[in-house]
Amino acid sequence: MTSTVDPITLPQRTASNDTEIDREALARLLIEIARNVDPDYRARFDGVPTADPRMETLRQLLVSREISELSRVTHLLDEPEQLAAAVGDVLSSAAARAPHAQLGEALAPAVERAVQRSIQKSPRTLTDILYPVFLPAIRKSIGEKIDQTFQSLNETLRHIFTWHGLKWRFESWRTGASFSEVVLKHSLIYRVEHVFLINRNSGLLIAHVTADNATSEDPQLISSMLSAIQDFVKDSFNEKEQSGLDTIRFGDLRLWSEVGPFATLVSVIRGNPPEELHEIVRDVLLRIHDECSQALEQFDGDSSQLAGIEAQLQTCVELKQEESNQGFPWLVVAAALLILIPAGGWFFLSWQSGQRWQAYVSRLETQPGIIVAEQKIRGGQFYIAGLRDPLGADPQSLLSGTQVDPARVHSQWQLYQSLEPEFVLKRLTASLTPPDTVRLSIVNDRIVAEGEAPDTWIDRARAAARQLSAGGPEFDISKVRDVSPEARAAEHWQAYVSRLGTQPGIIVAEQKIRDGQFYIAGLRDPLGADPQSLLSGTQVDPARVHSQWQLYQSLEPEFVLKRLTASLYPPDTVRLSIVNDRIVAEGEAPDTWIDRARAAARQLSAGGPEFDISKVRDVSPEARAAEHWQYYVSRLEAQPGIIVAQQTARGGHFYISGLRDPLAADPQALLSGTEVDPDRVHSHWQFYQSLDPKFVVKRLTASLTPPKSVQLSIIQGRIVVVGEAPAAWINRAQAAAEQLSADGVVLDVSQLHELDLAELNHLREAIQTTDIFFSSGKVVPGPEQIPVLDRLAGQIKEFAQDARKSGVTARFMLTGHSDATGRETANASISAARAETVRALLNKRGVAPELLLVRGAGTFEPAVPENSQTGSSTNRRVSVTVNLD
Repeated sequence: MTSTVDPITLPQRTASNDTEIDREALARLLIEIARNVDPDYRARFDGVPTADPRMETLRQLLVSREISELSRVTHLLDEPEQLAAAVGDVLSSAAARAPHAQLGEALAPAVERAVQRSIQKSPRTLTDILYPVFLPAIRKSIGEKIDQTFQSLNETLRHIFTWHGLKWRFESWRTGASFSEVVLKHSLIYRVEHVFLINRNSGLLIAHVTADNATSEDPQLISSMLSAIQDFVKDSFNEKEQSGLDTIRFGDLRLWSEVGPFATLVSVIRGNPPEELHEIVRDVLLRIHDECSQALEQFDGDSSQLAGIEAQLQTCVELKQEESNQGFPWLVVAAALLILIPAGGWFFLSWQSGQRWQAYVSRLETQPGIIVAEQKIRGGQFYIAGLRDPLGADPQSLLSGTQVDPARVHSQWQLYQSLEPEFVLKRLTASLTPPDTVRLSIVNDRIVAEGEAPDTWIDRARAAARQLSAGGPEFDISKVRDVSPEARAAEHWQAYVSRLGTQPGIIVAEQKIRDGQFYIAGLRDPLGADPQSLLSGTQVDPARVHSQWQLYQSLEPEFVLKRLTASLYPPDTVRLSIVNDRIVAEGEAPDTWIDRARAAARQLSAGGPEFDISKVRDVSPEARAAEHWQYYVSRLEAQPGIIVAQQTARGGHFYISGLRDPLAADPQALLSGTEVDPDRVHSHWQFYQSLDPKFVVKRLTASLTPPKSVQLSIIQGRIVVVGEAPAAWINRAQAAAEQLSADGVVLDVSQLHELDLAELNHLREAIQTTDIFFSSGKVVPGPEQIPVLDRLAGQIKEFAQDARKSGVTARFMLTGHSDATGRETANASISAARAETVRALLNKRGVAPELLLVRGAGTFEPAVPENSQTGSSTNRRVSVTVNLD
């Protein structure tokens, strides 16, 4: 591109030799930069050319990327959401690289305000966070305070009435301490004999201090046992990891444990220590952690960096309380007896008199008709008041036998009428004077009258029942019968009418009593009972009975049955009976009688019972022969592999034709038992191959001769082949399946597996030669058996997987064994426990539990004789047996 700009007219000066700068070119470049930076500037100088387009191209080449980035950053700062996302991407790495002091000072005000707002908004969040930390400490503190309180109370009660107790009470008053503190100071006898400092993570002994004249065993062994007991309790009862052993007591010895972040302090105390000793031991443990926390955390068995700890532990074993001599408090006991004997005598006499009075009051309260409203004892006198029914017992007479002085009893009774059933019964009996034929009694808090009485007495009784007070017992006279002549006659008449209503063939349409005469009318079947004869035994005078009966034919089944029997004269081989309101004929009869019976069934009245003659068989020879033939044809049609195409009976002969599979039953043999004459049967059968699955299975079994490991079965109309077989036999079975599929028969060979057990047998032998050995009396194998368990678990999983691929299921029997040491029952138990332990260890290594079976053999299956050199150690084992299903 060619420029048309005029040359710049500037003072000409030769370039200096020292800098070698073309000042004219530099001036030209600066003017062009100024003009491009400010395009609005249009000033012209003499000899200065206009803007050169090449400068814009140069600017794009040099600073276009910076201009674009600057524009993007400016846009980012104007968008708060994008700015927040960009800052969030780098905030974590920026915080990690910042100095900790400066970062803490910068974030502290914001974090404090955020925590304060969070707690004000939801205090429960902070509670949930601090709950697992503070709750165990609070619970332990409360438990120690409760133990301290009970210990102080026990010792205080023990010495409260002793001579030393009086001296200690004086000391409490003199010193200003509480009496319980003084008692504990003088009475508790204890001595701290041993102190163990144990690493919390590894269980290693850090330091051990023993008091003077205290006996002990190996401190390292004791430390290991304490750690093992604590681990056993956690594993057995699923205790939380942060919890620890607190207190163990063995007779006169106590083991107190205080748990710190990195170490546990165990004190062995003989005697009965005060609960305040917990605070002293805990303070020692805290001082040790404050001074040596880093050394305790990194402790690996080297105690050289913890040399000063034993001096602090020594302060614990110096704690003790010697026994003080105290004599029997004879003076205190004598003074107490002088005061207690008279007071006890007076109290006993007062208590005895009060008990006798309460017994009398209780006796009164149980008496019907007596209500005790108030009773009290004042100044040695007894006062009682209440309500009394005149028919109830006399309260004064009830004093006899209670040993209460009647002269000291002041009573005030108001008379009232009790609503208890026995008193109401007495008043009703006195007012009504029931006759001897009526008995009044109490039944379920009701007064019931039973018997016979005249209507006048019944009216009086009804009036008395209405006059009884509300809330009292009910007076029931419904069981009293009216014995007046008119009532007796009406009762007998109703019994006769009810008797007629139950008679079949009799319908009572109307009945009434008027002027001592009885009138009845209705319908009567001639085959029903005579109403006049039914009057006998009813005590109804026949001369006073006026009846009017219309004859009709009843449709009840028993009457219809009588009429059918009389009209049809059924032969002896036919029996008529009533079944579910239907008349059913059963048996054998000639076709002529059957035709008459059908006609009678059609003539029966509508609404009457049905007459069913379907169970009567025609006994004519032709019918018998046709029946037998149809039975034979039905039997043939039910046979698999036989298809009946045509069958007829003509001229006393039977003709049948169709298809028959050679494997099906012989049609000629099926004639036996059908009573069909074989000489009269003419059959024509064409052979064919049935596609019935059972026949196909027979042909396949005969042609393929499957091995014993293969089973052919029929499942939902399909032939399924299951098992293992050689590859050649599987190919033959697949070829047979393709041929049968063209005929519509499904032969499923998808469950066939190629039989190859060589690898399984090798692995099986390796598993069964593996034994897990145990130490004497132990049910958990030692650490040297861990590689054996790992290898055995891998072999079992591999064998189970290969067995499943081969179509068989593997089961592994773990048999526990023991040596002959100890009783046989204990050996049987420990052998079973060893097998269960190995099962659990294999399960942890990924072996499915359903593959493992366990049993305990005790000493009955030793690997070597017990009297040999290695007999006992070799027989303490768990062996493995592989079974294939």
